[in-house]
Amino acid sequence: MNPFLSSGPNHSWLRSFFISHPKNGFDDSAKKGKSVNDYCKRAIMPSRSISSRCEPLLARTARSSEMPKSHKLSRRRFVTAALSAAAVSSLVVPEVFGRVAKSRPSAGATNLSDGSLTDAPPWKDQAIENLAKSPYAKLRQIPVHAVTIKTGFWGQRREINVSKSIPTMHDLLEANGRMNNFRRLAGKSDAAQSGPVFSDSDVYKWTEAVGFALQSGDLPDVRRMAEKAIDEVVAVQEPDGYLNTYYVEDRESLRMTPQTQSTGHELYNIGHMLQGSIAYYRATGDRKLLDAGIRFVNDFLLPNYGPAPKKPIVSGHPEIEMGLIELYRITGDKRQLELAGYILQGDERAKFPERRTIYMFSGTPFTARTKLEGHAVRAMYACCGATDYYMETGDAAYWKTLNTLWQDMVSTKYGESCAAIGNMMWNWRMLSATGDAKFTDVIERALYNGINSGMSLDGTLYCYRNPLAFDPSTGDKIRNPWYDVTCCPPNLERTFASLPGYFYSTSRDGIYLHLYDNSELDWHLEDGTGLKITQKANYPWDGEVEVAVTPAKPLDFIFHLRIPGWADTAQVSVNGKAVAGVKQGEYLPIERRWAAGDVIRLRMEMPPQVLEANPRVADDTGRVALQRGPLVYCMEGLDQPNGVELADVALDLGQKPASQFQSEYLKDMLGGMVILRHKGIAYQRPTSGNGLYSRYSGQPARTRQIPLTFIPYYAWANRQATEMQVWTPLSNA
Repeated sequence: MNPFLSSGPNHSWLRSFFISHPKNGFDDSAKKGKSVNDYCKRAIMPSRSISSRCEPLLARTARSSEMPKSHKLSRRRFVTAALSAAAVSSLVVPEVFGRVAKSRPSAGATNLSDGSLTDAPPWKDQAIENLAKSPYAKLRQIPVHAVTIKTGFWGQRREINVSKSIPTMHDLLEANGRMNNFRRLAGKSDAAQSGPVFSDSDVYKWTEAVGFALQSGDLPDVRRMAEKAIDEVVAVQEPDGYLNTYYVEDRESLRMTPQTQSTGHELYNIGHMLQGSIAYYRATGDRKLLDAGIRFVNDFLLPNYGPAPKKPIVSGHPEIEMGLIELYRITGDKRQLELAGYILQGDERAKFPERRTIYMFSGTPFTARTKLEGHAVRAMYACCGATDYYMETGDAAYWKTLNTLWQDMVSTKYGESCAAIGNMMWNWRMLSATGDAKFTDVIERALYNGINSGMSLDGTLYCYRNPLAFDPSTGDKIRNPWYDVTCCPPNLERTFASLPGYFYSTSRDGIYLHLYDNSELDWHLEDGTGLKITQKANYPWDGEVEVAVTPAKPLDFIFHLRIPGWADTAQVSVNGKAVAGVKQGEYLPIERRWAAGDVIRLRMEMPPQVLEANPRVADDTGRVALQRGPLVYCMEGLDQPNGVELADVALDLGQKPASQFQSEYLKDMLGGMVILRHKGIAYQRPTSGNGLYSRYSGQPARTRQIPLTFIPYYAWANRQATEMQVWTPLSNA
């Protein structure tokens, strides 16, 4: 099937697999028949020069409104009180980490003045999302520590993430003033405030990455970094619970005003604080940052903001909705769930221009929306929060809206850049709600392509945007170690650190296998029966996967084996006996009495597939893209014959293009990868001395045969600066 077309749920790639940064919006070009260039200024072929991307305007208002006196505290007063609160000692509590291959960090507990945690299951056994008591979730997620990803595709990426990316990002946060923003409020730094209004979230997302990394095993040096950072954060929380390093001093009067809420990111920052603190708590048992988040919500937000007579609130950048609902899942405090629902519904007292509510994807009732529009990551995060809300409440209006928006995305939308992470997060929640493999297909496509391309293979450089074509002669450096808007790097780091938690889910009738790689699961079914699963694979380079299933005792249950939507041909056997009913893009339910020694074998053919875009995407007319397995491919100039520019080449396809490709695994190329080769042509035309246009001669252009080489898109821009393109012209177009 062609995932670039606009008809049907399996055709979602065009919208999902190149997304990697939240600073761009959706494009309706496939629906409106307009060039993508009308919206994103040459982010797509045919131009060799990639100019600007769709940038949102971060409006900053100077208006102020009257604040309650309780919010106008002197710096000395709240720092003194916060330091006193932060002085509470941590008690080391020994914990036994069952089913963990690696050593785990010891637990620490911090006193909490208001409220307790339900902790069911115990904190160390909670997953990315704790759906243990979510009544409308079909699947239960499995904790990160229960899956060990071994040597292989993702094992290599995750090892670099832990050894290089996360420690290096800590140093960059220090070097670029993110931690000094907190220290200056405690009188420990004379530095000025540094970074945009959302800079606090950089620290919180990094903390979340550390939390997920620690869930896979103790990392003493990284944990010490995180503990120091957490101490410095909570030390400057104000007595009423407010915590933000931007809206202080001369900006203090702008806190939580309707005008600044639309761009101020105060709730966005705290949403990331909640998610980061919860991940860290689930790794270590340390509640210090989590308690600070609870104080912000319970002491500052809940008493002051909400339905009348409280003050109105709007989520200018959705994020807090997810944080509030995950907080509710571990506290059982229904007020937090209700506040998330209030924010999703919007408050008619907080009025904004229609274009602003479209861009924010908030401020009006979520259930009134019929299409995805505006800022892509805002929309994705809002959908994440709404899906979480549905799984807790079963509100049918939300579920209807979510399905409408999902179908709109896969049918008509293209998202350029870090919305891939938001897209993966949303589809992960939709999968948890339904068990439908169409959501897993989107997860895999985003993960292997748009997300994985966002970080260099050495784990130290990042793409702010992920274009479909690139020309280094413009002077644009595509990978950098730091951006002042640095939302991508820690976002990528937390995704890779949490990856084991995406491999499996349990259900009432058994277990679901979502992603393939060398790995070991050591967990249990929902009835408590222990279960070990070992995968052996060379995925995504090879389509053969061996799955050894070892329950603690012989037991009847269903093993739901995912057959990817890209797998036109797949065979499954159990203990050498073929299993019937295999369908691409679905989970294959294998129901039997399972016992130690049972082995599932999955074989998926991986011929290169030639993909074409919807004809209404004008920039891609006469061009094709290549896919093999879950991977999209591209051309880089340095792999082509000397002297050939990508603007002058075309692919020479026959009637059966898949059979004409040569696939070769090169173990020494960028960590090992399968490259594709195919015959092509180079146009022999002058590159200089002529004007932009010439009179049509009616004669075919002069060409010569050349070999063309394609590499996986995630690996581009990891060698010397060179041209790149995904969409390749056809010689007969």
